[in-house]
Amino acid sequence: MTDDAKKKIVLIGPVYPFKGGISHYTGLMCRALRQRYDVTMISYSMQYPKILFRKEQRDFSNDSFKAEDTEYLLNTASISSIRKTAAKINDIAPDLVIIQWWHPYFAPCYQLLVKRLKSRVLFLCHNVFPHERFILDRFLTASTLKKGDYFILHSSKEADELKTILPDAKYRINMHPTYSEFKAVEVETEAVPVDQASVILFFGFVRPYKGLKVLIEAMGSIPEIVHLNIVGDFGKAKDEYMHMISDMHLTDRISVRDGYVPDKEVGEYFERCDAVVLPYLDATQSGIAQIAFAFEKPVIATTVGGLPEVVHDGETGVLCEPGDPAELSKAIQRFYELKKDVDFAQNIRDDAERFSWEHMVDTISELTGIDKWDS
Repeated sequence: MTDDAKKKIVLIGPVYPFKGGISHYTGLMCRALRQRYDVTMISYSMQYPKILFRKEQRDFSNDSFKAEDTEYLLNTASISSIRKTAAKINDIAPDLVIIQWWHPYFAPCYQLLVKRLKSRVLFLCHNVFPHERFILDRFLTASTLKKGDYFILHSSKEADELKTILPDAKYRINMHPTYSEFKAVEVETEAVPVDQASVILFFGFVRPYKGLKVLIEAMGSIPEIVHLNIVGDFGKAKDEYMHMISDMHLTDRISVRDGYVPDKEVGEYFERCDAVVLPYLDATQSGIAQIAFAFEKPVIATTVGGLPEVVHDGETGVLCEPGDPAELSKAIQRFYELKKDVDFAQNIRDDAERFSWEHMVDTISELTGIDKWDS
């Protein structure tokens, strides 16, 4: 198909140099869509006001997830910018606009934007509702998503939540694709202090719902040969976790790397672990699991949200009930027993197709019917 004959898509969301998993996701989605469609990538001139997000929002150190020819047009807090972005999109006259959705902060911006668009809109929901709920989140989410024509979710739980506000929503569930590009990132660090024979990894932002305290407590009943590497941004909560580690006399068995981890350091932590642990108390899906699978590392996870749909117990990882240190300890020890006989890496490779970006593009095509539309 010639470029002139390709269907046009506008993709909206964060991409390089913005930090974080959704930025990585959007960049890889843009590349995958461009294999089939004429894609215009629109990102933010300003994502969050500094008063709401005081940390540096950009990381220029690695452009492996860069989406070429991105137009940084959308200031999420500027009405004039939103109007100009809508006018730009209408000039492009795309067949479909795809918007990344993960937090009600974006509700006013996207409502004003979509109201002015002449194209059909697909919301790709990383979370329908935010992990940390607040009074107006349901109202803001419902009033925004009802303006969409199609929806993609990453788990059955998310689909159920969508149906509580849009019972007749046209949607598909597509597993969170794998962040395979991390394998291609050139590692530039030797900062990992762990050299033990058995290493498990907790990676990502430290938030109460992620259950790190349960994992730390579980370490007290796990054989001493197992070392836990905690890598992530604690925010203001680091001291309480460090006190817990100290009080349990686990300082020799737990290493902590606090702060944002540049892309070029991520691979080193995953390469050196036996498994990645997601002791979540609540979840929708997990981009961390997909980084783990990119490195063919099994995942030890709790049975919350969409995680049981991602991890095949005893094959690509191990599952256990949430919130129970004893159960998590048993799961970690069970993993090491299974590891003697189970080829987790091969099982992960065998299961990779459903996590591919090509599968995601097929899902978008099937859900919307875009390939059959008259331009």
